[in-house]
Amino acid sequence: MNKFGFMGWLCASLLWLSGCTSVPDKVEPVTGFELDKYLGEWHEIARLDHSFERGLTQVSAEYSMREDGGVKVVNRGFDTEKQTWKEAIGKAYFVDSEQVGRLKVSFFGPFYGGYNIAKLDADYKMALVIGPNLDYAWLLARDSQPQAAQCEAYLAEADRIGVKRDDWIWLTDCD
Repeated sequence: MNKFGFMGWLCASLLWLSGCTSVPDKVEPVTGFELDKYLGEWHEIARLDHSFERGLTQVSAEYSMREDGGVKVVNRGFDTEKQTWKEAIGKAYFVDSEQVGRLKVSFFGPFYGGYNIAKLDADYKMALVIGPNLDYAWLLARDSQPQAAQCEAYLAEADRIGVKRDDWIWLTDCD
């Protein structure tokens, strides 16, 4: 597997954007954030279209602690065209306070992109993540098939922020 992998292209793409760790208008990263509760496996339920994830299904992210106090990020997805798994390993660090869901993530080199947790439920079972602008958004859940009502609440927040509902690519249906 190429060490730059599919998620490595995320950072490369983000470099072209101004303020690659910025927070978009209308996005307020969650406060009262607890990293220990966020760690573990998340399933990608929906995303906006990007070349670095195009054609991938069964996408997941695994977050764990690094020895330096940062977060190890392992993104994995199945490439339907090549019939192989792709994996990218990165690192993330808080931009400001550890109680605010605003991080910067890198999959290679010193280049970081914004990772803004815009909505997170109290039991840390679903999250809406927005990148440095509204071209980057992900709906993540602990369960690979969350309840439809739960998905709708997160889509409503994405609507309010300005992410167009028709632009989402769904990897799984919400039950």
